[in-house]
Amino acid sequence: MRKILLPCDGSENALRAVRYAASVVKERPDAQLELLYVDDPVPLGLHAALSAQELARGQADEAIHILHPAMKILDAEGVRYQMRWRTGSPAAEIARHARENECESIIMGTRGLGPIASVVIGSVATKTVHLADVPVTLVK
Repeated sequence: MRKILLPCDGSENALRAVRYAASVVKERPDAQLELLYVDDPVPLGLHAALSAQELARGQADEAIHILHPAMKILDAEGVRYQMRWRTGSPAAEIARHARENECESIIMGTRGLGPIASVVIGSVATKTVHLADVPVTLVK
């Protein structure tokens, strides 16, 4: 099974990448998407106030909330995918996930919801291209 990593932050650019990835996977029946959301680390004060189970549940709920529009698109297209989430620096975690899960490529939007959304090619996309060991397709 060929895996394609599809990082998503819920932005319109990310959802365009989801639509593109769905079209790619539909042409390759041996491929499956890894739909990934990378959340910012929990502030230390909040971390100390919550149990590990509460943190994990909160992270899972956040990932489902953010990825819900992408999942609706993929479900409507009949595309197989696995939903995943990680916590940390987005570009580093995207590259790490691709390596650890033997993804053959990454498809992602060029600008997300971060504070630098006005940059032509977002900082996360740029950093991912530099950190990833596999081809990265950027969708504008």
